[in-house]
Amino acid sequence: MRLTALAFGLSAALVAACPAAAQTKWNLPAAYPTDNPHTENLMAFAKDVEAATGGKLAITVHANASLFKAPDIKRAVQTGQAQMGEVLISIHENEDPIYGLDVVPFLATSFPEAKKLWEAQKPAVEAKLASQGIKLLFGVVWAPQGIYAKKELNSVDDMKGLKWRSYNVGTAKIGELIGAQSVTIQAAELPQALATGVVNSFMSSGGTGYDSKVWESLTHFYDVQAWIPKNLTFVNKAAFDALDKPTQDAILKASATAEARGWKMWEEKTSWYLDQLKAKGMKVLAPSEALASGFRKIGEQLTADWTKKAGAPGQAVIDAYRKM
Repeated sequence: MRLTALAFGLSAALVAACPAAAQTKWNLPAAYPTDNPHTENLMAFAKDVEAATGGKLAITVHANASLFKAPDIKRAVQTGQAQMGEVLISIHENEDPIYGLDVVPFLATSFPEAKKLWEAQKPAVEAKLASQGIKLLFGVVWAPQGIYAKKELNSVDDMKGLKWRSYNVGTAKIGELIGAQSVTIQAAELPQALATGVVNSFMSSGGTGYDSKVWESLTHFYDVQAWIPKNLTFVNKAAFDALDKPTQDAILKASATAEARGWKMWEEKTSWYLDQLKAKGMKVLAPSEALASGFRKIGEQLTADWTKKAGAPGQAVIDAYRKM
C-alpha cells in the first residue's frame, strides 16, 4: 500500500513537472516600436503560437531594436543567437539582389502589385535564406513610400544638398542621383538623427514618420508612392527542425495567419498615418508632375541597375511578375 502511494506520488510529481520542463522559450528580435503594426502583428503571432501549442513554445518579441540592432538581426538568427527575427529585408541587398527587389522604385506601387511581386519574389528569397540556414515564415508590407523634407520640393533639383537618410542600397543610390548627402540611419536611430539635424530628409512610409514624430523636425511629406517594402519574419532552420511536427505545424499555420493579418493592417492603416501627419501640422502633398517625372527616371535607372546586378535569375523574377 505504501509502495503504491509512493509510486502514485512520484507519478503526480513528474506530471506536474513536465509542462515546465517541456516548455521551449524563443526570442524574436524586431526593429520597430511596440505600437507599430509590424510589432503588433508579431505579438499576435507569438500569442497564436503559444495558444496552438498549449504553452509548449513561448516566443518573446523584443521590439524597437532592444535585443539586436536592425542590421544584426538576420545574422543573430543565422548563428542561433536568436531563434527567430524580423527585419526589413532590403537592408541586406548587398548579400543578394533578390533581397532588394521590392524597393526598386515604381516597380510595384500599390498593394495588389506588391502582392504579385511578393508571389514572384518569394521562391527565390526562400531559397537564398535556406542556403544561409534560415527558414522564411512570412512577409508583410509597409505603406507606400513618400519623401519627407523641411522645405517645398517642386522637382528633384530642389533636393540637391539635402542631408538624406539612407538605410539600404536603393535609398543610398537615390541620394547619390539627386545630389544629396547620404547618411546611413536605421529606424530606431531616426528620431535622434532628425532632432540633431544629422538628416533633414528621407524616403519612407507614413508609419515610420509617425513612429519618429517627424513633425517635430520636418514640415513636408510628398506621397510619391515610390515602392512598398517588406519585413520578413524567419526562423533558424536548425531550431525549427528540432521541434516536433505538431509544433512546426502550429508555427506555419500562425505564420500564414500573420501574413494575411499584417497585409490587411497596413492597407487599413496607411491613410490613418497620413491623417495623423496632417493633424500634427505637416503638409501632406501629392508630388508635382516635375517631381514625379524625376523620380520615374530614377526608377528606370535603378530598375536597370538592379537587373544588371541580379542577372538572368533576377530578370526571370521580374518577367514572372509582369506576366501576372
